[in-house]
Amino acid sequence: MTEQRRSYAGECVYVGVDVHKETYTVTCVCHKQIVKTATVQAEPAGLAASLLRWFPGATLYSAYEAGFSAFVLHRALTTAGITNIVVNPASIAVAANDKVKTDRRDAKKLAIDLADGRLRGIYIPTEAEELARLLPRTRAQIVEHRATIARQLKAKLHQFGLIAPSSRRMISNRYLREIAAWSLAPELRVSLTLLAEQWRFATRQLIEIRRLLQEQAAAQAALEKVYRSVPGIGAVVARTLATELGDMTRFANERALCSYTGLTPSEYSSGSSVRRGPISRQGSGRVRHVLIETAWRALPRDTVLQEIFDRIAATRGKKRAIVAIARRLTGRIRACFRQGTTYAVGTYA
Repeated sequence: MTEQRRSYAGECVYVGVDVHKETYTVTCVCHKQIVKTATVQAEPAGLAASLLRWFPGATLYSAYEAGFSAFVLHRALTTAGITNIVVNPASIAVAANDKVKTDRRDAKKLAIDLADGRLRGIYIPTEAEELARLLPRTRAQIVEHRATIARQLKAKLHQFGLIAPSSRRMISNRYLREIAAWSLAPELRVSLTLLAEQWRFATRQLIEIRRLLQEQAAAQAALEKVYRSVPGIGAVVARTLATELGDMTRFANERALCSYTGLTPSEYSSGSSVRRGPISRQGSGRVRHVLIETAWRALPRDTVLQEIFDRIAATRGKKRAIVAIARRLTGRIRACFRQGTTYAVGTYA
């Protein structure tokens, strides 16, 4: 005699998914009781189909942590009619004495926290937004790769005493041509030639990406106009911010924007004591780095920002001062989007 399956029609089922490259570990909770645990192949559409098969007629809610898998699983779940959120791993509370970590425990915690309403989802970009971000991100990777090759070239020149330890000359096509004309041992010449070819190839790639970024900027003229009007923002930074933050009016308020970028100060308060510490760093590290660098470049171009920086730096130090300037500058850019104007240097209090 077969066992009668439980009916989930009209019920709410909360699903926690611990995502790995090859498998998904799933825990399902209904009425605060675990009703299903499973480990399945890491196939987004397959997981969505399994959840619908396990709980026919139920209203399904799911959550998983943001990570390498990005948002393919999210899109598969939502397409199947499942309400899904992607959460920041740092926002999930963990007890100080909890020293055990397994896939099932992680999935269980996600499911229970989701059922109790303790999870908040991050912003999910559209597929078009994700694709647009690829160009600035790929450029940053190639820039770092080319810098690594340049360091390797100079390391070999230092190794054989061909340049002075104090040399600060940058690797360039002209410099590489000069090196090629030197009288070198065959082994060293081969090594330097191979690295030089890699450096030149990376340089050609950067030229091509610059062309593609210009085309992308032309297609997003409205965003580009606002970002390029900000002091300290050039073509590359404008593309990074435009693709990562987009139209800043999507943020409900300035606090939400600063939280997204990780520029919100941490706070430790008890009773009448209020202490604010360093920034939370829970947002995008890439965007945060760009905003801090932009703030440094904006100072000599905006006297109002410079005055604010000097006042804060005098009592709290330059590091905290520049973070405060980055927050203020970010808020001003958002104000430009809200008001439909470009940035006006020196007009903000």
